[in-house]
Amino acid sequence: MASEHPTRRQALAMAAGAAASLAAPRAFADETPLRDLAKAKGLYFGSAVPAGPPGSTRGPFEDARYKAILARECGLLVPENELKWYVVRLAGPESFDFSRADRIAAFAKENGQALRGHTLLWHHPQWFPAWTKTYDFGAHPAQAAAKMVTEHIQALCKRYPQMISWDVVNETVDPKDGSIRSTFLSDAMGKEEVLDLSFHVAREAAPKARLVYNDYMSQEVGNEKHRYGVLKLLEGFRKRGTPVDALGIQSHIGAENADTFTGFGKPQEKEWTAFLNDVTGMGYDLLVTEFDVHDKGLPYEFAPRDAAVAAYAKAFLDQMLSYRQTKEVLAWGMIDKYSWLQGQWLREDGKPKRPTLYDDDYRPKPLREAVAAALRAAPAR
Repeated sequence: MASEHPTRRQALAMAAGAAASLAAPRAFADETPLRDLAKAKGLYFGSAVPAGPPGSTRGPFEDARYKAILARECGLLVPENELKWYVVRLAGPESFDFSRADRIAAFAKENGQALRGHTLLWHHPQWFPAWTKTYDFGAHPAQAAAKMVTEHIQALCKRYPQMISWDVVNETVDPKDGSIRSTFLSDAMGKEEVLDLSFHVAREAAPKARLVYNDYMSQEVGNEKHRYGVLKLLEGFRKRGTPVDALGIQSHIGAENADTFTGFGKPQEKEWTAFLNDVTGMGYDLLVTEFDVHDKGLPYEFAPRDAAVAAYAKAFLDQMLSYRQTKEVLAWGMIDKYSWLQGQWLREDGKPKRPTLYDDDYRPKPLREAVAAALRAAPAR
């Protein structure tokens, strides 16, 4: 029941008090790893990981200190871009390139970490490789498109049978009106048809994995149509018997991802709680899949900025983790300088952002302690 979970206002109040008491970041070796705090509550903590091709000499995955933080803190890794169509199918419809994702899988195995997959179908026309724009499915487009989707999903699931969960479909809901996006695949075989097929094939190819619909509908003002569209999509999955286990909530919280936005998060407490209750009420689990805090509109000074980020994050995570259906918490990067947000929607002062758990000197920040505190306070799964 909804009364079992803290409201956003209650969570913010608790988080504000907690933020005031957050000590300066403690020595790295003194912290209980986040992976252990999560495991104690029956869930996973981890992070997205970017990896270049084999033989790379530059980039995050060639940074020994960064990899040491990943190995220590994370019980679960997810390739950031390395399993998306525009990477694995870049060269054309007949080829697969797993070399980048293989590096992440090998690292996870070496460090006793689980692996999750992102994504089997990013159903957004912007994120397919260039060859798809003119691809001809021939005389029987529906059958040919279904064959392509099936073979793609089977190939990825066969390559990585260790995945504990898959983002089967990613971002198919258009936030402008809540409709399902069109792609070259859905144009050939139908929107619901391509989504349902993806989950059915994934269930057969990865029967032990948690199958996830992943999207960036958020708690903040301006996401009303997006949330509504996601709920309608999830309702349709249930009505049609589509094997979807969970909703992945990307959790890019804080400032709106827009050049014109200058403030900070404006959560809709009642609407967000109702949304979570509706999703779990349909029998879906929850995942926090791409967590970071966009500090675009906050003051430059590190202390107040870090405190505001930590308080906002703590409130969000307290509410998400109050649902025992929440099974995974995945940061979208662990080090500020490697965050995808550094090159997007720049601060007005042009200064670097501080959206992740560790600063550019590899020191844990108040955001890291906020995550730890939320994990410690979470009920056991």
